[in-house]
Amino acid sequence: MDDAVTQCPTCHVAVGASERFCEACGAGLSPTVGAVEPVPAEESMKGTPVPDDLGGTASTCQACGGEVSADGYCGTCGARAPRRRDHFSEQPAAWVAAVCDRGIRHTRNEDAVALAADAEPGSRAVVVVCDGVSSSVDSDLASLAAARAARDVLAFSRSRGMGTGLSLAAAVIARLEAAADAASEAVLEVTSKANNLAAVGSQSVPNPASCTFVAAVLEQDLLVVGSVGDSRVYWLPDTGDATALTLDDSFAQEQIAAGVPRAQAEAGPQSHAITRWLGADAPEHRPTTATMTIAAPGWLLVCSDGLWNYCSAAKDLAELVAQTASSSPAAAEPLALAGALVDWANARGGKDNITVALARIHPG
Repeated sequence: MDDAVTQCPTCHVAVGASERFCEACGAGLSPTVGAVEPVPAEESMKGTPVPDDLGGTASTCQACGGEVSADGYCGTCGARAPRRRDHFSEQPAAWVAAVCDRGIRHTRNEDAVALAADAEPGSRAVVVVCDGVSSSVDSDLASLAAARAARDVLAFSRSRGMGTGLSLAAAVIARLEAAADAASEAVLEVTSKANNLAAVGSQSVPNPASCTFVAAVLEQDLLVVGSVGDSRVYWLPDTGDATALTLDDSFAQEQIAAGVPRAQAEAGPQSHAITRWLGADAPEHRPTTATMTIAAPGWLLVCSDGLWNYCSAAKDLAELVAQTASSSPAAAEPLALAGALVDWANARGGKDNITVALARIHPG
């Protein structure tokens, strides 16, 4: 029989046509590598239900507690009610949570986050953060669609069976690449809808929707990350050196690589100009990936530049997280800590949208 190479439909790793099982994820294969049964619903990770419409306004006034009228203003004090998208949170499990906030200076929240996790602490989690490019049309819609599309790909497929070590890492990397493809398609769909509307009005969309992409997948003690743009993943162990696991696709990072000090490069006039992104005008969107084995307790932190604008170096961010978490027992809970870090960034100016996602990990 011809042993032509094709892909496992579950994890997308290359397999021989005569193989019955994928060596990377353990999925069963037909002689022609047909479709395998999906992961049962009870075995897939749980994502936090989030309203499809995050563009609506809150029903209760934050200023006085009065009822918000249909026009978006409080019927009691007249204050404008915030949009639901301005500030929202997700927590699929007690050990994983995120807070996404508009910040102070932007008029809308173009950040987005999507999470999924198993209930058992430190077992399996997916964290996706996308930051809309402000100069593009519908960047807020694009980032939310991209984050959810990627989360769904990563949450509803899992490596089971024989996959261990390098083969498991390869399977997760393949899933990350598939998730980035799904995120890119979601952004393109947003642009397609905008173009259709523009065509009705005989107008054009000069700057198609675009956003950054970063995702982290935890499989027990294996952590795999992938990124496009300048949203980041950090590993902050309780003891030992903190590490930035992603490398920005940005003009600032190019300067850093050329020897310019980080503080100087990230403060320059083009410091936030990104060189890769998701969108119709993107050069390419294959994520840059990295893997590590988690061997000690610590925090997995995934964030947009709204946080690291004010605390970029991994060591400094680790100190900030440790100090904030130690302020009280409740502050060390993922949701409370994510909210406190968002508040910290807002207190320093909140010049950009802010997303902070955290997972508390205790190996073994």
